[in-house]
Amino acid sequence: MIAPADLAHCAASIRTGSHSFHAASRLLPARVRDPALVLYAFCRLADDAVDETAAKGAAVLRLRDRLDLCYQGRPLNAPEDRAFAALIAEWGMPQALPEALLEGFAWDAEGRRYADLSGVLAYSARVAAAVGAMMCVLMRVRDADRLARACDLGLAMQLTNIARDVGEDARAGRLYLPLDWLDQAGVDPGAFLADPRPSPQIAALTRRLLDHADRLYARADAGVAALPLDCRPGIAAARHIYAAIGTRVAQNGHDSITRRARTSGGRKLVLALRAFAGAALAQALPWPATLHARPTPEVAFLVNAARQDAPARAPRSEAMLEILAQLAQNDRQSRA
Repeated sequence: MIAPADLAHCAASIRTGSHSFHAASRLLPARVRDPALVLYAFCRLADDAVDETAAKGAAVLRLRDRLDLCYQGRPLNAPEDRAFAALIAEWGMPQALPEALLEGFAWDAEGRRYADLSGVLAYSARVAAAVGAMMCVLMRVRDADRLARACDLGLAMQLTNIARDVGEDARAGRLYLPLDWLDQAGVDPGAFLADPRPSPQIAALTRRLLDHADRLYARADAGVAALPLDCRPGIAAARHIYAAIGTRVAQNGHDSITRRARTSGGRKLVLALRAFAGAALAQALPWPATLHARPTPEVAFLVNAARQDAPARAPRSEAMLEILAQLAQNDRQSRA
């Protein structure tokens, strides 16, 4: 069981570090809310550990070691680690899911850019859709259809994040817009990163990204409607709160370079209440046919890893081993 003091620590970190999830989590039943707070706290810790240091490769390697210790039942003596190890033991969290998140952080440490939308979706699968699959595990939802729709929601949320953060990322030297889109729009990536300014071209690409997110949100709705009844309001609230960020970006003229889209606390409350009412209404309706749509290709590995019949622990992929080895080599060279 997750120790009460560790759970309280995780809840406090989410209350201050992830306002959107904290608002939505209030609508989840305690049996899901408590481990979800632990999951998000561990993910937040991992994200901050990589994002807030210049030595990103070394930070990823330390996270790998912390994750390994959690799965060995010997976590570091830190609240997030102890709580996550307890979560792993109680919910049987497949190791491939948090390892996908770790791989996404490793891609960030490499400074990867993505040739096309499929590449952006592959990155989003790791840093966001993997969290959606882990949430399904916490809800005891392990069938392929609902897992696929949860991954759609994770993809949509990450595309929304990318659209919101175009300027912030560019000023930090990061670029997540597909390179072929930039080429088609006549935007030179190097010039944009050197001097990120709003333009009709970048606004059009931001709108294009949000349009794709909207299509994924629509597919995800079928999965939300098929969740356990007591889980629907919280997940629906998270979906609509995140989608509202994209709406705000649009209202700002798709300028996320000089302006940062925000959703007020009052607006989040309204969206949460609407989600609660919508979930109650949906229980009388049949599940949408889109529930059974095939997984987006970029998330198929997550669906397979999270299914009930999947092994709890599986060997790391060759790609994962290769990137970790490269990060370790880079770290050794930087210390030499």
